[in-house]
Amino acid sequence: MSYVEIEVRAKSVDLAVEAAMQELGVEDREHVAVEVLVEPEKGFLGFGGQDAVVRVKHRKPRKRRNDRRRKAQSRSRSSSKQQDRSQSGNNGRNRNQGRSQGKGRDVSGQQGDQPKTDDRPIVGLEEQARIAREFLEGLVAAYGLEGTVETSIDDDVIVANVNGEQTEALVGVRGSVRSSIHELTRTVLQRYSQDTARLRLDIAGYAERRRQALTIYADQLIDQLTSDGGEIMLEPMSAADRKVIHDAAAARDGVTSYSEGEAPRRYVVLAAEAGSSEDVGNAEDAGNAEDVGEAEDAGEEE
Repeated sequence: MSYVEIEVRAKSVDLAVEAAMQELGVEDREHVAVEVLVEPEKGFLGFGGQDAVVRVKHRKPRKRRNDRRRKAQSRSRSSSKQQDRSQSGNNGRNRNQGRSQGKGRDVSGQQGDQPKTDDRPIVGLEEQARIAREFLEGLVAAYGLEGTVETSIDDDVIVANVNGEQTEALVGVRGSVRSSIHELTRTVLQRYSQDTARLRLDIAGYAERRRQALTIYADQLIDQLTSDGGEIMLEPMSAADRKVIHDAAAARDGVTSYSEGEAPRRYVVLAAEAGSSEDVGNAEDAGNAEDVGEAEDAGEEE
């Protein structure tokens, strides 16, 4: 019996196996044999780790003699269900037509066709900053934590800082809880104003610490590229984190950066420059511009 064998690399063993099954066109895990070649390892702050590598073998199952009978029965049941749904839909349309004719009126002018008006007022930046501060203060109190909230306005951006050692609990793994609180605060602002300002939120100094750590990490990779050349593909990041990497690359000579992939799996590629390449420069500008735009849309531009 013949086997089809491939090797796949991913962040975890399960993700690697899942990717291999998709490539092989297999839906049942019982039809594959998995051999783990490299165990995954975590890196510092989620970077510099080691991916898992697995070898997956696929063995096609034997066809049974009653497969054709099962397929025929399945097609028969599917056809019967489609006929039942079609008949039910026709009956529903006939009843609706009967009610419409009995009332003798045109339903095209119902209120559902009229555009909705936005009755929210236009609130100034100072008032929106106050609303954001009161919401965050209530959130900290609801969690039973000790902390303070400070808000200010930087150009057209509301800057909110939640301070206090206990507020570390509102950061979460890789800032996941902080991101959720950011979205909640923006939603609250959108309830009170049509023209909602952008919001930059930091909790317990997490954003600044992560920016510094990412900059140090990017500088280490750039040093490696300057010495050895080539390219380095980083793991998927948020738009704000990708912008930090782009900024670090822009501050150094001999290296360029660009982004690839689709959110939320979009990632940065650092590459050593080989002379003056117009294509590489254009790729860098496009990557930076898109990431800056995404960061601004998320209200977390730095």
